[in-house]
Amino acid sequence: METIIKEASELLKQGKVLLYPTDTVWGIGCDACNEKAVDRIFEIKKRPAEKSMIVLVDSEAMLNKYVKEVPSLAWDLIEFAEKPLTIIYDQPCNIAPNLLAGDGTLAIRLVKDDFCKRLIHKFGKPLVSTSANFSGMSTPSNFSQIDEALKFEVDYVVNWRQSDLKNVPASTIIRLGNNGDIKIIRK
Repeated sequence: METIIKEASELLKQGKVLLYPTDTVWGIGCDACNEKAVDRIFEIKKRPAEKSMIVLVDSEAMLNKYVKEVPSLAWDLIEFAEKPLTIIYDQPCNIAPNLLAGDGTLAIRLVKDDFCKRLIHKFGKPLVSTSANFSGMSTPSNFSQIDEALKFEVDYVVNWRQSDLKNVPASTIIRLGNNGDIKIIRK
């Protein structure tokens, strides 16, 4: 695993786009601070730029670096969530501007998956994570269901958990306002 993480991290530093296993479904990812790399993902997915994407972080410290004020309730929600939880935050910062939703918010998930945590930690910055499919197509549950054409669009396909056939659901997504308002977007 260490060799794969090192190679993927080096490519991310060069602004490359990866196809990689996340803590949920397989994702297309890049440096979440690199605007050109983010644009490339929109192009690969044929996704409208106004549709925002999720960002993955490896730690509380990294989350605090990319959100001006993490509501205290977020820490409890993250700690007690039974499945991966993506939270949409107000006032993200230090991130590629083309990742922000039209209202200036950003969806971020603190990963618990060992591979993702180690990759993000080695890279040192958050990663974009968007499902490994062309926009409008169904989300593949595992590597074998990813469109072959998509595999040729990315710069690097991570050789980890490709034979894993478990159907892992997408994360729960909630919107958590700085005022404490909570809205469930996806269960």
